[in-house]
Amino acid sequence: MSRLTSTWWGERFLEALEAATDAGRLQRGRSYAGPSRLLEFHIDGAKIRAKVRGNKNPYFGVYKEPKYNLEIQLQAIPPAAWRGIVERLAANAGWLSRLLLGEVPEDIETAFRAAGHTLLPYRAQDLKGHCSCPDYANPCKHIAGTYYHVAQLIEQDPFLLFQLRGLSRDALHRELVKTPLGKALSAQLRADDQPPTPQPRSHRYPPAPMVPGEAVDLHGFWHGGTLPQDLPEPPPAIPALLLRREGDRPAFWTRDNSFIEAMGEIYRIIEGKNRERL
Repeated sequence: MSRLTSTWWGERFLEALEAATDAGRLQRGRSYAGPSRLLEFHIDGAKIRAKVRGNKNPYFGVYKEPKYNLEIQLQAIPPAAWRGIVERLAANAGWLSRLLLGEVPEDIETAFRAAGHTLLPYRAQDLKGHCSCPDYANPCKHIAGTYYHVAQLIEQDPFLLFQLRGLSRDALHRELVKTPLGKALSAQLRADDQPPTPQPRSHRYPPAPMVPGEAVDLHGFWHGGTLPQDLPEPPPAIPALLLRREGDRPAFWTRDNSFIEAMGEIYRIIEGKNRERL
C-alpha cells in the first residue's frame, strides 16, 4: 500500500492516531480520504467539519447513497500551558530559528512534554469526533478518512497542528518574536531579505568619517583596542538560510526525503571533491 505522507511530521501524525485509536478501523477509512468521498471540508479554528459520501448498506437500513456530516476536534492546550511552551521554544536558538523559518523541529515534543502536554494527539482523550452515520464506533470509516485528509494537509503545513491545538501560526509567530532572541533572529531574517546596497564602480575607498578635532590613533587602528565588555551577543547564524526560507517541500520536489537534507549532502560531496582546489 502506497504511503499517504512523505514527511516526518505527516508520518508521526498518523502514528499518533494509531496509538490513540483502533489502528484497524483507522486503516478501513483510508479510501474515504479522496475527493470522490470527501464532499466538503472546512477548518474553523481548531474544529474540523466535513461531509462524506457513504455506501448503501441494507444491514443498517441504508438503501440510498448517504451523505454523512461529521465534526472532529483535537483537545486544546490551555493558554497558560501555551505560554510556558512558547517560553521554552523561544529560549532554544535552534528551535526558534527553525520555527521562524517555517519549519517544525523533530524534537519539538520535548518542549511540550516539559509542560505536561504533547503536540501530537497520542491519547484517545486528545481526539473528539462525531459522525451522523449509524456506526457507533469511533473512529468510523468517515472520521478515519477525514483524519487521513488532515494528515495530508499537515504534510504541507505542519503548523496546522499548532492551530488544531489552540494556537494559530500567526499567534505563535507573534509570541516568538516578542522575546529577546526572537527579536534578534527576526531582525536578521528581515535584513537578509533586503537587496544589497549598490556600490559605485570605483577602486577608491571612501574616507572614514572623523570627529572634528579628534586625533587619529594609528597604533590602535592597526593593532586594535580593547572591546567593550557590554557588547550584545550576536544572534546565532542560520545555515542554508536561502534554502530554508523557501521551505523543505518545494513544488518541484516529489521524492520522500527532505529537500534541504538532500541539498546539504550534495554540497558536502562537492566540497569534498574540490577541497584541494579551495
